[in-house]
Amino acid sequence: MAPPPSPSFTSVLTATESVSSAGPSVAPARGAVVSAIPTRTPRKAIHIDTINQHLRQADYAVRGRLAIRAEELRVRLDAGDTTLPFREIVNANIGNPQAMDQKPITFYRQVLSLVQYPQLLDSEYADRIFPPDALARARLLLREIGSVGAYSQSQGVPYIRQSIANFIAARDGFPADPASIFLAGGASSAVSSLFTTICNGPSTGVMIPVPQYPLYSATLTIENATAVPYLLDESTQWGTDTAYIASVVRNTLASGINLKAMVVINPCNPTGSCLTPSQIKEIINLAAENSFMIIADEVYQANIYQGKFFSFKQMLRELQRDFPGAYDHVELASLHSTSKGMVGECGQRGGYIELLGLDPAVIDELYKLVSISLCPVVTGQVLTELMVNPPREGDASYPLFKEEYDTIYNRLKERAANLYDAFQQMEGVSCQKPMGAMYLFPTISLPPKAIAEARRRGEEPDELYCMQLLNSTGVCVVPGSGFGQVDGSYHFRTTFLAPGDEYVNKIVAFHKEFLEKYA
Repeated sequence: MAPPPSPSFTSVLTATESVSSAGPSVAPARGAVVSAIPTRTPRKAIHIDTINQHLRQADYAVRGRLAIRAEELRVRLDAGDTTLPFREIVNANIGNPQAMDQKPITFYRQVLSLVQYPQLLDSEYADRIFPPDALARARLLLREIGSVGAYSQSQGVPYIRQSIANFIAARDGFPADPASIFLAGGASSAVSSLFTTICNGPSTGVMIPVPQYPLYSATLTIENATAVPYLLDESTQWGTDTAYIASVVRNTLASGINLKAMVVINPCNPTGSCLTPSQIKEIINLAAENSFMIIADEVYQANIYQGKFFSFKQMLRELQRDFPGAYDHVELASLHSTSKGMVGECGQRGGYIELLGLDPAVIDELYKLVSISLCPVVTGQVLTELMVNPPREGDASYPLFKEEYDTIYNRLKERAANLYDAFQQMEGVSCQKPMGAMYLFPTISLPPKAIAEARRRGEEPDELYCMQLLNSTGVCVVPGSGFGQVDGSYHFRTTFLAPGDEYVNKIVAFHKEFLEKYA
């Protein structure tokens, strides 16, 4: 028997009105005095026990206890406190390039300023201030968009989706369909929309790597779905072991969990590792054999310091070409963002998701969901177009663009190497070489006394280490326990965005003192 139809908003309202009008009207006459004295004990309608309890259970260590403490210390420094043993806070806890010393790329900001204030295009000084290709790009975007102050299509501006499709096709060597692309307010927004669409209660399982970026575990907790961890192998540059992952899949299905998706972060946050083409194809094989979707978080695809980036889209299309029909049912969602790479425009909130192989009816529901928020920020969409379609050789802006881009890249690569070298000198610390992304994730061997002290305080041992590092040096990192790690192992994640060697030297000196303190 089919379930009864849900009542419409109108029918509910009508029923409510009928009940309220069953007796004589009690509405006060206009101008009458109504008593405001409550007849019951006053109470809050919204309090901690009546909010969404799944939200209470969610953890997001990147902006958790350590970050809150760092802000408290920053306030004290700004107020002139001279009692602290440092003079600045170094936020190595979050990949936020322009909060450090990374400057915006000139061409991007020129075009953004023109689309924000189109009157500049008609200024007699426009040709003196802006290069001709920036003026031309702004005029083109305004012609396609109208005004950045107006709503766009919920899926994103069609012209921008076509630019993204062109970028993907050039990157992978296979065509891309703009109809399969959704603009988003950063990759995080795209993840949230995707999980809201595919998750259907605790029986829904989504595999996430350990260690993982806690966006995924937190969002799954809020959606009341089940996170299924799979361990990355630290001994092989945080690689994936296909046989082990296959066993996780089998055990998950045997437990009655409906495994719907597997998250892969490549290049990886927090470890900085990168997958090889064969590793990617092995994961696609697992997805094809077990019918789960792959969610490929590829926001660090420009942050490659060794080797080359290979996308899941390219590897899937190669398998579909080489084995006709065998992989046509594979579902893939790929994410990209303006927050990382050499763009570093975290606050602009631009990004996109490309969907392959999904049921059109599911995509319709996703479209409905994003339509509820009307549209992604249009200036974020503009920045996404600039990211995927930068100045080319021969354009007036190209020489400066290339200089700025290469400077940012080389600086990141150099800082990663310097930080890695420092970790190599620290007793009881081991770290994988930086391959990609913006982070290092060293293992730290903590003394038994430090572990016991952490347990006494009700803390994780690596959290104790990171909190004492912050209080002693002003350097804020994130304990490995916030990302997940093998039991009995301890790590921390740090960015290598901060300038100079001073904060690196502080970490080295603190570590030595910490070991002596708990020897």
